[in-house]
Amino acid sequence: GRNGAGKTTFLRIASTLLVPTSGTVEVFGHDVVGHPEQVRPMVAVVPQEGKPFFHLTPREQIYAYLRARGIDKPTAKARVDEALAQMGIQDVADRLSITLSGGQKQRAMVATVIATEAPLLFLDEPTIGMDPFARRGVWDSLRRLTNKGCTILLTTHYLDEAEALSQRLYVVEGGRVLVEGTADAIKQQVGGTLKVSIPNGVALKEELATFGQIVSDGGTVYVITGPERINEIMALAMRDRLVATVGPVTLEEAFLQIVGRSIDADEG
Repeated sequence: GRNGAGKTTFLRIASTLLVPTSGTVEVFGHDVVGHPEQVRPMVAVVPQEGKPFFHLTPREQIYAYLRARGIDKPTAKARVDEALAQMGIQDVADRLSITLSGGQKQRAMVATVIATEAPLLFLDEPTIGMDPFARRGVWDSLRRLTNKGCTILLTTHYLDEAEALSQRLYVVEGGRVLVEGTADAIKQQVGGTLKVSIPNGVALKEELATFGQIVSDGGTVYVITGPERINEIMALAMRDRLVATVGPVTLEEAFLQIVGRSIDADEG
């Protein structure tokens, strides 16, 4: 979802940090308003605005957080080392957090919640500020966690991240879920999983509209469709001696189409 769509608000409600104005949320069968004390031990949160304590090192930060959650000293120490290794920040583990880069601070925050071994993690834009290598390292760690049975609810502005990590996606706008499903299912919401690009194809728009959804960008026409219509579209382009190329619809393109339609409907 866009900024202000409601992603962070939902995470705050689900993690018992904010009381909803209406509706209910249950975590593992416990109402977050009626029984927050039952929910909190089972969740851990990386908030969007969260930063490690500047006067602590990452090692101290993780250890203090685990002890505050009631984890005994030997277990906490072992988990600290494991979480630091998973996030690839062993080399800065004993530096004050105020001296770390933005990406290192963010990895320290993710390491903190990973170390809890909570069955449900809420991660609000966890890889913001990270370089591509660090992002992919975090992705690998999150995949390992889910393979072990951990559930992760993650918000992100990176559509490649959403596609790479998620078994189920939700597109949110104005506090409402517009669509949900797998990445491929969401792409199908805009008419198909393939995109045919035809430069100088404006004159064919009316005919092409019978094969799928049409998007124009300058003189180029894009047809979003399924694999079963590709040969017909290519034949039409060849008839008019136009070059057509086929590629996959990206999740970002689907997101822009879905949210754009919602905005147009609200404004209309």
